[in-house]
Amino acid sequence: MNKRNALKSIAATAGWVAASATLGLGLSACSEQAKQSFQAVDITGADYAKDFSLTDADGKVRTLADFKGKAVVLFFGYVQCPDVCPTTMTEMAQVKQQLGADGSKLQVLFVTVDPARDTPEVLKAYMGAFDPSFVALIPTPEQLAAIAKDFKVYYKKVEGKTPTSYAMDHSAASYIYDPQGRLRLYARYGAGVPAMVSDLKTLLAS
Repeated sequence: MNKRNALKSIAATAGWVAASATLGLGLSACSEQAKQSFQAVDITGADYAKDFSLTDADGKVRTLADFKGKAVVLFFGYVQCPDVCPTTMTEMAQVKQQLGADGSKLQVLFVTVDPARDTPEVLKAYMGAFDPSFVALIPTPEQLAAIAKDFKVYYKKVEGKTPTSYAMDHSAASYIYDPQGRLRLYARYGAGVPAMVSDLKTLLAS
């Protein structure tokens, strides 16, 4: 082998080693992600429900960026909901408590699907009944239609005996974001407190 060919061989070998090292790092990163197992449905990388811009009960416009550094659990519901909503909020209060010191790194968001009746005053009192740190978001009817479409959420007004005694059918799952604001999990209603605590601990530790 002449000198020129020898140099080419060395360069090719060096390139292969560098490429192998890069590939190894990539595989290692994938392996780390693969180690994360969740009780909820893992929807990491989903191309929907990435953000929102809604007014809270204090009149402040909120987006996901406001809660960076915290795991966010977002739920759609309404105050006069007889079962699913109070059950979910009660469970989330228990989840926060069971997280211990990490409870301060959890933010629960409640998006009302009944903005006509769920006024800021009503929602403040409702959130306070479960945990004062929970934030209620109040969309306009137009915003509600848009965010429901973006989040693939179902809601429908069910007429009652009087104009104000209607109910709202709605999706009952929660969306969970990691501290970097990335959508990660879809938690179905009824999964229970232990499953939620486990998933949030995993997200907060990653």
